[in-house]
Amino acid sequence: MNLWRYLGVSILFVAVACLVGSKLSTYAGEKDKKADDKKAKTDDKAKADDKAKADDKKADDKKADDKAKTDDKKVDDKAKADDKKKEEVKPVAKGDTLTFTAFSKKDGKEFFQEQTTNTTQTIKVTNQAVEQKQSQTFIIKWTPLDADKDGNFVVEQSIVGVKMDIDIGGNKISYDSKANNPKNPMTEFFDKLTKSKLTFTINKDFKVVKVDGREDFIKGLSEINPQMQALLRAILSDKALISMAEPSWWAFPPGGTLSKEPWEKDSKLDLGPIGTYATNFKFTYKGQEGKDKDKIDIKTSLTYTAPGASEKAGLPFTIQSANLSSESGDGYAIFDRTKGRFDKSEIKMKLSGKLKIEVGNMTTDVDLSQTQTATSVSHDTDPWAAAPATKK
Repeated sequence: MNLWRYLGVSILFVAVACLVGSKLSTYAGEKDKKADDKKAKTDDKAKADDKAKADDKKADDKKADDKAKTDDKKVDDKAKADDKKKEEVKPVAKGDTLTFTAFSKKDGKEFFQEQTTNTTQTIKVTNQAVEQKQSQTFIIKWTPLDADKDGNFVVEQSIVGVKMDIDIGGNKISYDSKANNPKNPMTEFFDKLTKSKLTFTINKDFKVVKVDGREDFIKGLSEINPQMQALLRAILSDKALISMAEPSWWAFPPGGTLSKEPWEKDSKLDLGPIGTYATNFKFTYKGQEGKDKDKIDIKTSLTYTAPGASEKAGLPFTIQSANLSSESGDGYAIFDRTKGRFDKSEIKMKLSGKLKIEVGNMTTDVDLSQTQTATSVSHDTDPWAAAPATKK
């Protein structure tokens, strides 16, 4: 459910591609079309016959192997079909409801979400294509606190683990909060990130009514580079922090009531100078999976809007204009009734379009094509807690 949470980061790498675009090597040239005729004529008939016999034997072996694989596949497919029948979703019962208790200190307890986003991007700048791959995993800890005087949920959110691997045209960047990372501004930034906490107050309709800890959050991240403070304030507004947190429970049906009729929600993530992401979510209840879990299908559509003139300051580049939208987006969420929270979710999305970016005094047209898969898995304990530190 955290699919678009990291799209702002992706746009940052577009600018990086612009900066390095002029330095990219252009691989050109043709293979020598002249063949060594003399060498080709030395092939004798004996070698050709030996090769033909060897090829025949390989073909016979392959036929036998393919038949065995086909027989195994038929057995495997039948077993899968039988298992599917056993786990077939049950239709919604009239008046059936879900109860979200994970944020209640009385009924719930701290839990962890392992949120992973894998992105592949192709960026075309001045007719040169740069491929970028990202893999980001965050371990988010949620701790229920005492309800406020109005009975609203109060829950603390902290990032306790980060892993990141980025490859931009062969230039690799990596970070692992559980490893002994070399000291540099990037590692120090993420070290600060894993020491920060936010507290959300959420009403019974699952609307965030207050965010506490934002000032300390920004101050901690700004200590690495004080010049970033203005940018962080623009990007990490209260509304942006709320939009980033909401996907953890966004698929929960209104009032918890299950229905065959789909329901929709709209979310707007404003990242200031990076731009705004407007996402429409369409949810459809599919039924129960097994005994205590429920499946909800998700369809999404996303539209990106470039920042306004007053919001463009603070970055080493400017997004002058953009026409980006999702080609497709779909996934699912699994709700666990025994734990009163979402057990797992996954969303896949394709995003494409054009941007006009100014770096220095030079304006560059950029074609962007992106595929992204985001998953979130809940755990009772920190899934990385037992992992030994490694040296990077």
